Amino acid sequence: MAIESDKLRDRLDRATAHLDPPYAVVDLTAFDANSAALAERAAAKPVRLASKSVRARGLISRALARPGWRGVMAFTLPEAIWLVRAGVSDDVLVAYPSVDRAALAGLAADPTLADAITLMIDGTGQLDLIDDVRAPGQRAELRVCLDLDASWRPVRGVHVGVRRSPVHSARAAGELAAAITRRAGFRLVGLMSYEAQIAGLGDAPPGQALLAGAIRLAQRRSYRELLTRRGAAVAAVRQHADLEFVNGGGTGSMAATSADPAVTEITAGSGLYGPTLFDAYRAWQPTPAAFFACAVVRRPTPELATVLGGGWIASGPAADSRLPRPWLPTGLKLVGTEGAGEVQTPLSGAAAATLRVGDRVWFRHAKAGELCERVNELHLVEGDEVVATVPTYRGEGQAFL
Repeated sequence: MAIESDKLRDRLDRATAHLDPPYAVVDLTAFDANSAALAERAAAKPVRLASKSVRARGLISRALARPGWRGVMAFTLPEAIWLVRAGVSDDVLVAYPSVDRAALAGLAADPTLADAITLMIDGTGQLDLIDDVRAPGQRAELRVCLDLDASWRPVRGVHVGVRRSPVHSARAAGELAAAITRRAGFRLVGLMSYEAQIAGLGDAPPGQALLAGAIRLAQRRSYRELLTRRGAAVAAVRQHADLEFVNGGGTGSMAATSADPAVTEITAGSGLYGPTLFDAYRAWQPTPAAFFACAVVRRPTPELATVLGGGWIASGPAADSRLPRPWLPTGLKLVGTEGAGEVQTPLSGAAAATLRVGDRVWFRHAKAGELCERVNELHLVEGDEVVATVPTYRGEGQAFL
């Protein structure tokens, strides 16, 4: 492992010797290997790419060109419109309900966009807002997807998972489907349910055996419950609409979700980059493919090396798991009293004593696409050279959150 890490560090250093940190790279060999592995884990069901986990059009298109990948899950409607108009995909599912009136007006006025984009719905209030933007008789028919809440609620008052849709039961899903199909100007084409407590929660947190056991038990029971409930919900919705797709899962649950007979496609994205959050999964760990480099600027003691910047913190609960991890050279650690800083990040560990002023330290981000919120471009590495540089969403001047 140490030898492979040294080889990777040497490759990245040689490939980017002409660049001044900070900058970010994607190792295309690892990216493509992860793409193939995710498609294989989907067991012949198409994989829809979660764009928020990539946030670079060039790499989104690269993944979609590979076998097993089809369509995009965007995180906002303006992003979906941008991707369709740019020719990235003609099948874009918006993951969250939109109340962006300007974007909804643009969608409603353009039949091409309306054919390519599917809106997320979890209540009739969203339909009312769309009708207020443009009445049914004055717009193209809009495609909508029903968001089924996939959280596990074993007993009253206990909620395991994220808080998304108010639609939790099969009965509620059927009632909403009926309400949608009664409304002019809408066509119900899909159902989505994201089991975050399985797909987005690592079951092997390092050094926490008791917590790991509890997570695994909860995930097993949650999966069994969802398997039954999602199947019933799909059946209830199909009484009112001819669904084109049933979407589920994420990188952390590919194999389990693909085994659900009710699901017709799986969503994935984070596994393409392999961020540190997925180091805590037993089922499958992607090969790290995305890195960012910071430069050593001072040596406060013989045992410490300090890099400029580095405080690229991930969203979610404030915890060590959201901190970037110094990855190369191996044997570096954040200093507990300072962590990853906005202006400087001191590093300890055996490797710190070997670093000189000007050396690069390679970090991995905790979450995949959020790395791209810090840089305008990604340098794509093959072997020991940069073969291309592609803009991130930020680099193209697109802010979708």
